[in-house]
Amino acid sequence: MLRVDHVVFPVWDAKASLAFYRDVMGFALVDTFSGDDWGGHPWLMMIFAPGDGRELVLVALKGARKPRTYGPAFELPHLAFAETSVKALSAWRRRLAAAGVTIREERHGPRQSLYFEDPNGLTIEVTAPPARARGKTRPKALAAAQAWIAA
Repeated sequence: MLRVDHVVFPVWDAKASLAFYRDVMGFALVDTFSGDDWGGHPWLMMIFAPGDGRELVLVALKGARKPRTYGPAFELPHLAFAETSVKALSAWRRRLAAAGVTIREERHGPRQSLYFEDPNGLTIEVTAPPARARGKTRPKALAAAQAWIAA
């Protein structure tokens, strides 16, 4: 079974991204790489440690244009972090409010989630309780997906 090692997202404001992920989210900046030409742009790669042994990698391409947003589909790609319990989300509410970050909350079955944007418009989620997905396909889930596709 594979496990997620790292995720990579583009950023358009490297300074604000560094401050947000280091100071607001509390992630350690563990490494950086840079170069002169990634698709014709000077680039900076910032590698953060969310604390679970995996990495969040942010890449800034100097002079690259940020794509326009276009409704709900733009929110679909997002980055979700797990908190230990629903009760622990209250500390995140306070932390984000203190940083002036606007949040919205949603409940998905037993899970509660806080959604907010980073300085680049990337949607971030902090959810609880953590996912406990196992590596076996559930027949009920497969049947529901197939029914939706066929409709």
